[in-house]
Amino acid sequence: MAATGPSLFVASTLVTSMAGNSGRNRCLSSFRAMAVSADQKSSPATVSTRSTENGRWLEEKNRKGRKEEEELTSNIYSNPQEITDEKGKTLREYFQECKDLMIQSKAGPPRWFTPLECGSHAPDSPLLLFLPGIDGMGLGLFKHHHKLGKIFEIWCLHIPVSDKTSFTDLVKLVERTVRSEYKRSPDRPIYIVGESLGACIALDVAARNPDVDLVLILANPATSFSRSQLQSLIPVLQVMPDQLSLYLPYMLNLVSGDPLRMAFENVAKGLMPHQIVGELTQDLVAMSSYLSVLADMLPRETLLWKLQMLKSASSSANSHLHAVKNQALLLCSGKDQLFPSEEEAQRLYHMLPKCEKRVFEESGHFLFLEYGFDLVTAIKGASFYRHGKYLDYVSDYIPPTPYEFKKIYESNRWVLAVTSPVMLSTLEDGKVVRGLAGIPSEGPVLYVGYHMLLGFELAPLVLQFLMERNILLRGIAHPMMFTRAKEGRMLDLGSFDTYRLMGAVPVSGSNFYKLLSSKSHALLYPGGVREALHRKGEEYKLFWPEQSEFVRMASRFGAKIVPFGVVGEDDVGELVFDYNDQMQIPSLRTFIKELTEEVVHLRIDASGEVSNQDVYLPGVVPKLPGRFYYYFGKPIETKERKEELRNRERAHEVYLHVKTEVEKCIAYLKEKREEDPYRNLMTRLVYQAMHGFKAQVPTFEL
Repeated sequence: MAATGPSLFVASTLVTSMAGNSGRNRCLSSFRAMAVSADQKSSPATVSTRSTENGRWLEEKNRKGRKEEEELTSNIYSNPQEITDEKGKTLREYFQECKDLMIQSKAGPPRWFTPLECGSHAPDSPLLLFLPGIDGMGLGLFKHHHKLGKIFEIWCLHIPVSDKTSFTDLVKLVERTVRSEYKRSPDRPIYIVGESLGACIALDVAARNPDVDLVLILANPATSFSRSQLQSLIPVLQVMPDQLSLYLPYMLNLVSGDPLRMAFENVAKGLMPHQIVGELTQDLVAMSSYLSVLADMLPRETLLWKLQMLKSASSSANSHLHAVKNQALLLCSGKDQLFPSEEEAQRLYHMLPKCEKRVFEESGHFLFLEYGFDLVTAIKGASFYRHGKYLDYVSDYIPPTPYEFKKIYESNRWVLAVTSPVMLSTLEDGKVVRGLAGIPSEGPVLYVGYHMLLGFELAPLVLQFLMERNILLRGIAHPMMFTRAKEGRMLDLGSFDTYRLMGAVPVSGSNFYKLLSSKSHALLYPGGVREALHRKGEEYKLFWPEQSEFVRMASRFGAKIVPFGVVGEDDVGELVFDYNDQMQIPSLRTFIKELTEEVVHLRIDASGEVSNQDVYLPGVVPKLPGRFYYYFGKPIETKERKEELRNRERAHEVYLHVKTEVEKCIAYLKEKREEDPYRNLMTRLVYQAMHGFKAQVPTFEL
């Protein structure tokens, strides 16, 4: 899979005095206590939870297994338009929980709790510690608890509003928890999700514990406090009389921006469904009323204390950045009204050695509460989810949820609309049929084919397989989608999150082995970068290595090999400025060299054109779109030939046979498309206008 393709694609027993409170029932429905004091490493609630965890999980797993079997039978991906949105909790519910928690836990030390709605996770799921921002509520992941709880064991830190625990002591509290859990499960990574203040705590804990496998996820870190608007509030609060604390809500509103205006801007840009606006309006009315409650719960001296702690937290975290060597994911908002988060993320990105960043241009400071942001999707897309010390792209992979698939489909809908893909497959008796009926259902299956210019064929291919056959193609991709040899001008790694979300893995012998051993459906392009970045006049020409690369591995697991061809790149654009043209211009030649040096080199020992792995951006002039055609040949069996194909010569014969079959598929499509009366976009639009835009457009006779 080329990396240059199109875009694909609050607690029942928090403190004993809460037992008789009138708000207890509401809290009981949402949270479970995990610790009752800052000094306790593990409470009785924690022990009892762990003792029954495996039994509950097995029961839940069996129930989910039955549900997943039903979903597989009906194929929940078949009609993306009918997939319902994931209904998360509203801001009004969030504010209500905050009000209740503030009222019921004004006093007491900081403590951990686990939301009851987190669901049932596997016993070996990694631990996730959530460290809140300046509010200290610990409810920042309120909208994400349900999804996170399926893949993590979640503990959230709650800091009562009147608590005066210093930043240093908060760091020590989190550190004790980290050390305790590391001792209990030394092979399990510990995730720390920190928001603003929490991000500073996470950085200090990581700096103090280099031996612990910590994964940091930092949202709008407060390390930029010295350049934020919040710092200007400190001198004001120091001289403000208590009688004027009534104006605190308005001061906070000034520094938090105008979220309602931003919401309507998103509607105007088509970024947010209109039906959501009504809900947001009600949420924002609730926010206005909540600000007055916040003033009551956060009197002037409390807010001043928290801002001063934020200042010391920023100073401490910045002084320890040099010692942080952990894997870190920075999540920054482009419209953060409190901190210069985008600028700060860039600074931290260059200071932290194992760091990646994702920018959310339309989001404000409270990223986790925003409509459309999904923390689980962000973690999966960045390939940050793992069970052990090292990431396993096969066993640690979590397939896209139906809603994640729907969003990917919608972002690529225009590709499907303008290319109207025709997919043909071959049945066991050799008959060619329209659709994917000839594709094997059971893995392992290896699909080997031709890579069009810039990987134009990928989005329709992967999406159609999932919609029509409920088969997830695991693309074997160039490492440039996952890592960099050095920083420079290459596209940000975040540009490839959709590929990773859909199951792409970096090309390597071990990943190829794991895919086949797990009976996956793997997608392989032997021509790789050289084929996807071909020159003028080279369309539909294969650039495969001279030596067999995949036959012996496929035969080891008895995998079926499905050769396929695809045509249509010359019907959507014309390559007018290629590699050879650009190498004649000194500045572009230097640019190509710099790009190539940034990516991991492959096939350095290969001979011939396939060894030319230079990375460049082809100059393409768009055409009135034609049509994409895919033809999957008859599957080639290797199961009964395991012993025979251990011989290199026999394996090479099969390799050449597969290559010939791919060339035949391409030749067949190039010839047959000339007979397609709907090859042109205009004729397809006329047909759909007459028969409905959801109607399948006919093609040539088979």
